[in-house]
Amino acid sequence: MVERTRFDDSDCPVARSVDAIGDWWSLLIVRDAFDGSRRFGEFQRSLGVAKNILSARLRALVATGVLDTAPASDGSAYREYVLTPKGRALFPVIVALRQWGEQNLFAPGEPHSTLLDRHEGRPLRPLEVHAADGRRVDADDTAVRKIG
Repeated sequence: MVERTRFDDSDCPVARSVDAIGDWWSLLIVRDAFDGSRRFGEFQRSLGVAKNILSARLRALVATGVLDTAPASDGSAYREYVLTPKGRALFPVIVALRQWGEQNLFAPGEPHSTLLDRHEGRPLRPLEVHAADGRRVDADDTAVRKIG
């Protein structure tokens, strides 16, 4: 079996982020947590993932501080998974992936789920990246300052 390459000590924030939450099951678990899933069975039914894989991904997300466990909200003996502040900070990442997929992976007019603003009931505007002075920037307007 090939050992997974680790990036948890990389000086690149993207590499560390991918190391922490970059596999597709973990991102889909986080998506489902934003959609209200809290229990193992809810995640399993939504994703259709094998229980051993789901269990491993949930443990990893708890270990990295993206999720935490809490007593069940209905007072039962079960534990529920809840997003931590670190996990909730992934919301723009999930929205960016969703919007990229809507724009690039669906044919015009092809139906797909839509993320709505609860207050207005309308889809969100596309995310934009802004410089410190408020200007909209894209990849050509940025540079990475590498260490060393």
